[in-house]
Amino acid sequence: MSVTILGIESSCDDTSAAVIRDQLLLSNVISSQDVHKQYGGVVPELASRAHQANIIPVVDTALRNAGVTIAEIDAIAYTRGPGLLGSLLVGASFAKGAALTLGVPIISVNHLQGHVLSHFIKDEPNAIHPSFPFLCLLVSGGHTQIMLVRGPMDMEIVGQTIDDAAGEAFDKCAKVLGLPYPGGPVIDKLAAEGNPGFIKFAKPNIPDLDFSFSGLKTSFLYTLRDKLYTEPNFVNEHLPDICASLQQTIIEILLSKVEQAVRKYRIKEIAIAGGVAANSGLRNALQLLGQKRGWKVYLPKKQFTTDNAAMIAIVGYYSYLEGKTSPLDEPPLARLPLG
Repeated sequence: MSVTILGIESSCDDTSAAVIRDQLLLSNVISSQDVHKQYGGVVPELASRAHQANIIPVVDTALRNAGVTIAEIDAIAYTRGPGLLGSLLVGASFAKGAALTLGVPIISVNHLQGHVLSHFIKDEPNAIHPSFPFLCLLVSGGHTQIMLVRGPMDMEIVGQTIDDAAGEAFDKCAKVLGLPYPGGPVIDKLAAEGNPGFIKFAKPNIPDLDFSFSGLKTSFLYTLRDKLYTEPNFVNEHLPDICASLQQTIIEILLSKVEQAVRKYRIKEIAIAGGVAANSGLRNALQLLGQKRGWKVYLPKKQFTTDNAAMIAIVGYYSYLEGKTSPLDEPPLARLPLG
């Protein structure tokens, strides 16, 4: 018997709805909010208001694109957290109201679990995915973690940032350079034209599998300050080289921990997920390292690296198969630990 899941994602500034039937993606609609660009970052109050305006048309479009009626939905999965509380409330409230009206169960989903399981979305019949167990490097604007994934509903964080996330480092350094928000994709584009060995930024010495990026941001700021003191046009004249050097440093920090995790757990199935997984430098570096070390490397399609409801729906699908549903009075949480 087929299982059809409606997924809703509203953790930050993208309103998204998707329909999945037995892992096969039927539709995935995302409405992005451009209003935040003028502020250099997401404004929570503006984000929640935009979600309120967008969620009904987004869900309606997702159903129509999928060729599915609302009566055919077996369950509704929504993002419970982590994320911006006002944004989460919009998605959670809509999901609960719709589920109550339809008489179907709701499934609350951890946003991070969605990123990891995005590898299991089938947008084509022959799509491949990692075999269990595998290691997943989850890198985004808010999180940097290494996860040991034993099964769809069995994940363990074995390493994480002790301060800032890799995506935040990209965006904050881009802001220092005067680049538009979000800065990560802009740095990635400029880095392709630059010399990654132009500047050596400081790299942290953090034990075990944990990360740190606050020191890198400090090193970046002080290096530019010193260069500008003697060369006022330093940034304008060397922007691609600066971006390439920053990107290379972040990639080296990330992949050194992945190598440690592989040695520790003796697992050679490696995946990446999250917004920074769209970074071309990281994707290329991981593929090259995988070829060198004999790993099986899995890169998500770029459409599944950003926040999207397809990844929420796929978690809902696996949860539904295991009979795991959620109560209507379960509140969304800005901070939601995995598990």
